[in-house]
Amino acid sequence: MRRMWLKGKQWLMAHQLWDVVTYLFFGGLTTLVNIGVFGLTTWLGFSWQWANFWAWLLSVLFAFVTNKLWVFNSHTVGIKALGWEFFKFMGARIFSLGIDYACMFLFIQVFGWGNMVAKLVTQFVIVVANYVLSKFLIFKSTT
Repeated sequence: MRRMWLKGKQWLMAHQLWDVVTYLFFGGLTTLVNIGVFGLTTWLGFSWQWANFWAWLLSVLFAFVTNKLWVFNSHTVGIKALGWEFFKFMGARIFSLGIDYACMFLFIQVFGWGNMVAKLVTQFVIVVANYVLSKFLIFKSTT
């Protein structure tokens, strides 16, 4: 079983797909963190606005760590380099939040799509945007 796993991983790496697979895996976990924190904080009596803030914050922090260590295998030297990488990550996440709102407005207000269809398409756009921003602007390979 281990041998099959290693062969599969090697094939994905050879075809430059390993980071896509790990990004989707850890993106799914990030979504679970977001939903879990939101559920817990609303259960504890937080307003949905505060619950959503804490869910976003903790899921973004989780995403930074997992993207850095396991998706893009980024190695920074020193606190300054780490801080710069984190700053770029947060900027990209705020930028993609803007894309999220723009897509939702376009799909719902302009095209007249239903809310859930618009949200599903928007989330696909956001996952792709976050991947591209992370791979090419934030966690650029140093090797």
